[in-house]
Amino acid sequence: MKVRVLYHDRCFDGACSASLFTRFHQQCIQPEAQYEYHGLVHRAGALFQDDDFGDQENAIVDFKYSTSPRLTWWFDHHLSAFLTPEDHAQYLRGLADGSFTDRRFYDPKYTSCTSFIAHIAQTRFGFDVAPVADLIYWADIVDGALYESAEAAVEMASPAMKLTLIIESSQDPEFIPRMIPLLTTESLDQVLREPFVASQLPPLLERHREAIALIRERSEENAGTIFFDIADRPLEGYNKFIPYYLHPHATYSVGLSKSSFRTKVSVGSNPWTKADPAYLLNLASICERYGGGGHARVGAISFPPDQEQRAREAAAEIVAELRAHNPLAAQNLA
Repeated sequence: MKVRVLYHDRCFDGACSASLFTRFHQQCIQPEAQYEYHGLVHRAGALFQDDDFGDQENAIVDFKYSTSPRLTWWFDHHLSAFLTPEDHAQYLRGLADGSFTDRRFYDPKYTSCTSFIAHIAQTRFGFDVAPVADLIYWADIVDGALYESAEAAVEMASPAMKLTLIIESSQDPEFIPRMIPLLTTESLDQVLREPFVASQLPPLLERHREAIALIRERSEENAGTIFFDIADRPLEGYNKFIPYYLHPHATYSVGLSKSSFRTKVSVGSNPWTKADPAYLLNLASICERYGGGGHARVGAISFPPDQEQRAREAAAEIVAELRAHNPLAAQNLA
């Protein structure tokens, strides 16, 4: 049996989810299966193409739901998991009539998709999570932004942070699929020391330093919200905690960046903010208005690469909304 694993590309949790699903599937479902990996990215328009799916089993992990009849497995934890209400209704019908039983799983309460897959695999199928505990731990840290400080997130001392930098910056479609099986068979430090991985790091660290300098130059903070526009520079894979490293008292950040396939508006909240969570806006809901999505505390919107002006207008509207609802100011008035 051939299993195609479709995962959130250029994402540490996406790669970890693909690796953990593979180990679980091979140990608990089909020991003789062969696996191949295909990265998915958020872009304007249709997210799925017919040739994304293989001829036998197909699994989507850490990415939006697809109504394709060729889909076999699905795991996701994003608030914005469904492209349309009709997609959500199809998923609920499948649960109700039993056709999706023990094959499609969704729960936005989980910090990472990796930890969600681990929970389902352990509780429903008897999968042993002990050998992959470190991977699950770091997937939660990275995807949940659970670092002890902005310095820890940006200065990247741990192997997991270095791997995150490499994964988020990769432009080679064969690189992450080559790495994925190693994430659950080797320690993260061992993966980082693999020659084909280690060779990626020095130029990326230099690029990371350049990104810090560029965002320092381009960013401004006002009323608790940072804004920066780097759409003229090829830096979409920048470390998303740099804005809070440079502006530690801010609550939100909005960044405009560009790649070959999209113009992106990134919307985030400072994991170390002093703001009461009750005063924070749901960023996924804001991004959904423009066709994007994400989590309550971080989201993004993808526009076609030739619609930079439309993306810039959306970013300006979101910045204005966030600055008008400065949570720290609201707390002080309460």
